[in-house]
Amino acid sequence: MKKLLFFITVVMLLVLVGCNNDKNGSTNTDSNANVESGSKEANDKEKESESEYYFKDNELVTEDAKIKITDTKVIQPGEKGNEYSDKPVFAIWYEITNLSEDEMDPSTEWIFTFEAIQDNNPNAVNELDMAGLPDERFLESQNESIKPNGTVENAVAYELDDLETPVTLVANDFITDEKLGEQTFEIK
Repeated sequence: MKKLLFFITVVMLLVLVGCNNDKNGSTNTDSNANVESGSKEANDKEKESESEYYFKDNELVTEDAKIKITDTKVIQPGEKGNEYSDKPVFAIWYEITNLSEDEMDPSTEWIFTFEAIQDNNPNAVNELDMAGLPDERFLESQNESIKPNGTVENAVAYELDDLETPVTLVANDFITDEKLGEQTFEIK
């Protein structure tokens, strides 16, 4: 019985000394290691959840939509798809899937997400102007509503300032303005 009481007293003293050290600012490396490890795991999970929305390898994924670029092409003035401009255009064909519960249209979702830049000015960002629709197949459907989980095709074009500088598409989250990624396309 005396041995049991002695053992309990020793354990209680160790616990009290440990609590006192924590109150006085002493560190317990095991507990800090666990906290740091927990923080690292939380940061890794946070980065994972952040990376679920991205633009890379011709694919954009946001909370509301998935856009897959299927083709790009430079169309010269007067050619089919660029009949009304005096500048060449960079045309992009894509499929868009509505991941939200609300209807959306393919053109608005693109316009609110992407900007096209041709980095040929050493002093300023050269954001390209949108051009006319490069594919008449989408004349009637470019503004129709996509149902939830529906996928449709569409196309957009941007007026080029030169035929040498690549075009960089930059995708940003419309609400937070957080950059989701960018991709550079050579002019073909």
